Amino acid sequence: MIIMKTGELAPFIHDLITLARLADITVSVEQAQFLKAITAFNVAGRYVDIKYNFYKKCTKEYTEKYYKICKEIFLWLEKEYKKK
Repeated sequence: MIIMKTGELAPFIHDLITLARLADITVSVEQAQFLKAITAFNVAGRYVDIKYNFYKKCTKEYTEKYYKICKEIFLWLEKEYKKK
């Protein structure tokens, strides 16, 4: 969607809020909060101490919650993409 908006490749970042802004995607406050949390998943995977703390946080319930949220965001983005 960034390419469609700017004609350029997306930057090599994982900040989902910034990427949404660059793609001119309007997100709700709730979606922005979820994108911020999901962005942290990438950071958590890079650093050993943060990775371990994230691992401890990832209970079955936590994982199922964010899996559902990610799926909903993906389907919403897919619908937005088809509009453009």
